[in-house]
Amino acid sequence: MLPKYYEFLVPVKILSGRKALANLPYELDQLGVRRPLLVTDAGVSKAGLVDRLAAALADGGRPLGPVFDEVPPDSSNRVVNRVAALYRSEGCDGLVALGGGSAIDTAKGVNILVSEEADDLLAFQGVDRLTRTMRPLVAIPTTAGTGTEATNAAVIYNEETGTKMGLISWRLFPHVALVDPAMTASLPPRLTASTGMDALTHAVEAYTGLQKNPVSDGFALAAIRFVTRYLVTAVRDGANEDARMGMANAALLAGIAFTNSMVGGVHALAHATGGVCHVPHGVANGIYLPWVLEYNFRRITGPLAELADVLAGRGAGTDEVRARQAIAGIRALQAACQEHSGLAISLSQAGVDRGKLPAIARAALDDGALNYNPEEAGEEDLLGILEKAW
Repeated sequence: MLPKYYEFLVPVKILSGRKALANLPYELDQLGVRRPLLVTDAGVSKAGLVDRLAAALADGGRPLGPVFDEVPPDSSNRVVNRVAALYRSEGCDGLVALGGGSAIDTAKGVNILVSEEADDLLAFQGVDRLTRTMRPLVAIPTTAGTGTEATNAAVIYNEETGTKMGLISWRLFPHVALVDPAMTASLPPRLTASTGMDALTHAVEAYTGLQKNPVSDGFALAAIRFVTRYLVTAVRDGANEDARMGMANAALLAGIAFTNSMVGGVHALAHATGGVCHVPHGVANGIYLPWVLEYNFRRITGPLAELADVLAGRGAGTDEVRARQAIAGIRALQAACQEHSGLAISLSQAGVDRGKLPAIARAALDDGALNYNPEEAGEEDLLGILEKAW
């Protein structure tokens, strides 16, 4: 059914494919950036990806410039403050983010502070709090999950409250996304699995959410097709370039989809679980996805049934039967990822103390993503989902 009204925006220039990284010097020139700050993490640097980026810059006649490579897995407002101080002291005029969601979201947070000429990231949490044009930002993902290289959002850990906060604005899109499968080739199996489930969650929540629309549906469905086709292969054989390319594009497409249709209860719980228990976002999303779909079932039976063919390879039966098949297909994909990587598919396997479940439920109630969940959910409802997921 068509919505009576919808909006769609994706202003990011996307360069996707083998050797996309080689275009970095040209893109920086086009953006007028002479001295970018590279934001990354120690694992990316250790994997040799910073060296590869430096070589691409050198081929274009550019030096590497200043580097911050201490982004933690759950980057925080205090880390963003440190990086912003480095940006200013080094006289930088743009940002290059190399890494997973934490590194790219950190760069987005830095961009807020330096563009808004501010020193308190907490003042900008929420929606549409930005008033100034952002500095140029090039995002180069090294995981295939968050899709943040093409979204208008950043999720940053708030060290003052112990929760994850969202920063959302149409000004926050990166200017350029360089999606090169070679940059994800060194990702280990378990991270490949968890980030892949992250991408799937983005796409499925986008396709079944309250703000779904025909354009976001197209991106979400393409992302789901890529995940079901390539994720297990990428987990089993990280050197398979086609699988890496497929998953890189799945994450990108899913990011574009959910930016315009939003996410729901899965993300509310995952954000809360990350804040309370520091469970990686992709792991938490994968754990919660089938349980939240079951909770939302009566509201999303039709859209979910439409996904049965791609998620489960079946097309027979009523909408209810096919919708159940779609959820079963997700569980089968989870099981395959666990078999080949040891991916946690329950909260207990992820190391969550059962006594923390009430705190997670309370934190999820305050998460903005819950506003877009198809089925209303109170604290007791969320606790019920958590108990099943545990």
